[in-house]
Amino acid sequence: MSYTLGEIAERLKAELHGDPDIRISRIANLASAGEGEISFLNDAKYRKDLSTTGASAVIIRASDLEHCKTAALVMNDPYVGFALVAQMLDTTPKQKNEVHPSAVVADDVKIGSNVSIGANAVIDSGAEIGDDAVIGPNCYIGCNAVIGARTRLWSNCSVYHNVRIGTDCLLQSGAVIGSDGFGYANDRGRWVKIPQLGSVVIGNHVEIGANTCIDRGAIDNTVIEDNVIIDNLCQIAHNVKIGTGSAMAGTAVVAGSTTIGRYCIIGGRSVFNGHINICDGTTIAGATSVMRSITKPGTYSSGVPEMTEKKWRKVMACLPMLDEVCKTVRKAQKIVDTMTDSEKE
Repeated sequence: MSYTLGEIAERLKAELHGDPDIRISRIANLASAGEGEISFLNDAKYRKDLSTTGASAVIIRASDLEHCKTAALVMNDPYVGFALVAQMLDTTPKQKNEVHPSAVVADDVKIGSNVSIGANAVIDSGAEIGDDAVIGPNCYIGCNAVIGARTRLWSNCSVYHNVRIGTDCLLQSGAVIGSDGFGYANDRGRWVKIPQLGSVVIGNHVEIGANTCIDRGAIDNTVIEDNVIIDNLCQIAHNVKIGTGSAMAGTAVVAGSTTIGRYCIIGGRSVFNGHINICDGTTIAGATSVMRSITKPGTYSSGVPEMTEKKWRKVMACLPMLDEVCKTVRKAQKIVDTMTDSEKE
């Protein structure tokens, strides 16, 4: 698979500098790229590699053109350009539009055109599979679940009953959608399970990482809106809502009935308390514990940065005394507040 630089420029809507007939077949890093490869510069700290790169072409901003010694595609956001070229040169295997003989498909399942169903997949009664969808090997699709057109499930995904997944979605291997929320009542020390009667509704153009779990709602649905991306190993509890265009990095955990707004950025290993609301346009730094609702957009952090073990031990030794120190400071402040200016001097 290869494209001319002119074809790539047209796809990217980029300004072409150089021979449009140069053929590109691969993407590479600036420092290691060679003939037939294209690279990009998105960070000025790598500009030193621009003048020495062996790439046949690079994607850059106009401000970097004077440093470029090879053919170039100029655009405002080279990283978006890189993403689009990667789509053009994607080597992900294409699935055959067929139902594997070992798949088990209930008689009343509605299957669209050009659907691929892999080996040992199980699709239960009443399910619907949209046109051009791909159901990977060993996947399970529950009763009355709906998989939208062009949605792809890699191997070993489980989609429980009544779950609805929109069009053009991607579920990486091991994703579990619609498992029971963590709902129990305590009857004098005995846990009484609460059946989770809601479902999960996932919008269009949503991507869900490997081994991520999204629980079904207790009564109402868990909702993931359009164009949301969720990384690997995340836990989304029952009745959570994630708004359009938000992104969540790996191992983040969201407790039940929390709403995350539109276009939020959630750092890896973040933890969200239950029954809180996060407003649109909020950024949460990695390893942040979000215990209260956030009503004003901005960037929020609470993670403790790394330090030497010796220093960490000293800090931890002081931590139990922090409350007494605060009390002492408050008492001292009260005394200062009652003093005259001459006394303070």
